[in-house]
Amino acid sequence: MTQTTVPVIFDLDGTLVDPAGGITDGIASALQALGLPVPGQDLLKAMIGPKLSDSLLNVAKVPADLLDEVIRRYREYYVATGIGQSRLYPGIREVLESFAAAGRPVAVATQKPQGLARTVLGHHGIDGLFQAIHGSADDESAVDEVPVGKTGIIAAALKDLGTQHALMVGDRAQDVAGAVANGLDCIGVVWGFAPDNELENAGAVAVVATTDELVTTIDRLESVHAAAMSEVTNDGNV
Repeated sequence: MTQTTVPVIFDLDGTLVDPAGGITDGIASALQALGLPVPGQDLLKAMIGPKLSDSLLNVAKVPADLLDEVIRRYREYYVATGIGQSRLYPGIREVLESFAAAGRPVAVATQKPQGLARTVLGHHGIDGLFQAIHGSADDESAVDEVPVGKTGIIAAALKDLGTQHALMVGDRAQDVAGAVANGLDCIGVVWGFAPDNELENAGAVAVVATTDELVTTIDRLESVHAAAMSEVTNDGNV
């Protein structure tokens, strides 16, 4: 990696992978199986991105004593059916392959359980393109040093990348907040699940609509970083 090659950390669902109903159908199936009310599609889509247990409690209003069973049923559906429904967003494979060819390190930071994230990426044949894949613990708790929350997950990815400087790419406010907390710029993508203006209001440094725009923005921000580092070096030599 050259001094000016900035690593990129990607969110998973809504950024790299379109769940294509695999997540929302799985949540609905689990709720129905337990006789619980199923939120409308807009609310179900809003549950993609944040930590699942938080969304089930706060959006779907699942009683706390049924939370573990809802998650268990959802995971069963997702592994058996949901992963097969998912697909990569247009252009994502090409972007990742071009970064790999250019020697740009990339990582994944997702609130999906880490083992499941690896399974999804493997299903699409792109797991080998990432230097690091980080998510929450498989039971969504803090065990075995697996971090909780987007901030901690991004920090773990940065540690594996061996840097404190990278760009984050995500589709929800949690991605932006986690990036900012780690001192990173976040590029928002509109093909995910954020409501209108969520990414801008959260403080995304840029919001893009296509993977071509994403690559152009990464190159531009990298140039800004290189120029800033050059100024620091020159000042130090005065």
